[in-house]
Amino acid sequence: MELFDVMRTAFAARDFTGEELPDSVLYEMFENARFAPSGGNRQGNRVIVVRDADSRDKLAALAEPAAKRYRAQSEAGESPWNSVTPTAVTAQTIAATAAPSRLTEPFRTASVVLVFIVDLKVVASTDQDLERVGIVSGGSIYPFVWNVLLAARHAGYGGTITTLAIAEEPAIKALLGIPDDFGVCAIVPIGKPTRQLPKLPRRPLAAIATRARFHGPAVRSG
Repeated sequence: MELFDVMRTAFAARDFTGEELPDSVLYEMFENARFAPSGGNRQGNRVIVVRDADSRDKLAALAEPAAKRYRAQSEAGESPWNSVTPTAVTAQTIAATAAPSRLTEPFRTASVVLVFIVDLKVVASTDQDLERVGIVSGGSIYPFVWNVLLAARHAGYGGTITTLAIAEEPAIKALLGIPDDFGVCAIVPIGKPTRQLPKLPRRPLAAIATRARFHGPAVRSG
């Protein structure tokens, strides 16, 4: 596929046919995705390939508590897990809410689950002293993650970035033997999608790209 076609059709796939994703295809995906940039080219990115059903089932279970909160907040009209507005949803309500299967089952039904981690010793977290949640460190791992997803789309497969299980990061580290000085950044189920979306719903460019200032004029072609 052409690059722009891949970029425009790499949707968040959560439903899979069960078709195998061969190691040879996975290798080719990683072999090309590894050229993603990272801060200072220090390349702290790592990925763990999880195929066994028991580990994938445990990852799905670890996603359930955060998925329950996600659903409870959504049903209350909140933006789930945002770090700005405190939730008004009680712990009791969250505990009584069922975790949506679409947020956990892909770990079990995908051909493979990829766990992306980054070496926190080599990333320049320049926002670490700001009074907000840190996000800059992701610049050294998410380009690699997205390259893998673009490569998957190019090969006829698909997946989605999930993060809910990361709320239970210590348990993930214990499960997969991840060192303390690495951060878990994304858990990505990959497989052959049951369908392919030819067009994705997105806001127009004028709504997201402006000139000079936040409220500046929209970027246009001419």
